[in-house]
This record gives sequence, C-alpha cells and structure tokens, in this order.
Amino acid sequence: MTKADLVDKVTSLGDLTRRDGEVIVDTLFEAVIGALKTGDKIEIRGFGSFRTRQRNARTGRNPKTGAKVDVPAKRVPFFKPSKELRDSVNPNGAVKSRPAAAKKAVDKEHIDPHHPPAM
Repeated sequence: MTKADLVDKVTSLGDLTRRDGEVIVDTLFEAVIGALKTGDKIEIRGFGSFRTRQRNARTGRNPKTGAKVDVPAKRVPFFKPSKELRDSVNPNGAVKSRPAAAKKAVDKEHIDPHHPPAM
C-alpha cells in the first residue's frame, strides 16, 4: 500500500475531499516523525509502538573495495507490533520451527521429488 492508497482509503470513509485525506495522513506521519525526532515513544493500542533504538559505532567494510569504513553511532526508528496485530496477521499462530536434529531425521524420511538430495 502506498501513501496515495492510504489517502484514498481515508477519503472513502466519509465526506472528505482528497485534499482533506492528504492533510489527515500527512498530519499523522508528521506527528510520528516529530515524536521520534525528540526521542518520544508512540504507542497505538491494538496496532503497535514506534520508538528509536541506539546503534553503537562500528567498523564496516565497503563491499566493492573491501576497505574498512567507520560507521558512526546513530538512532534508528523501530516498530514493535502489538499482540493483536501479530495475531491478526497469523490467525493460527506462528509455526514453530523444529530443532535441527529433528529436521534432519524428518528430511531423511521424506525426499522431495522436485529437489532430490545431492549425491
């Protein structure tokens, strides 16, 4: 979904012009961005919370040349979905992964005809 799609969705909910929908969406985004800039946390019940996280300085590598590059410390935006949002996206619950040993045992019993084992 794009910002334009979101504006269309807002304007279709009531007697609003497209300009009114744009103002509503822009105001919401500006409020979230402004709060994150000042270090505040935004919590929307049933949706999730926005906050910033501190990333420490580190030494990275330029992928093209392999040269070391110092990456400074910075704050990055972070979104944590609410339990209600996670449950609505995964209505049957998340599928738990099996331990590696159990996966290997099952994989030996079942051979996928489209992806046969390497010889």
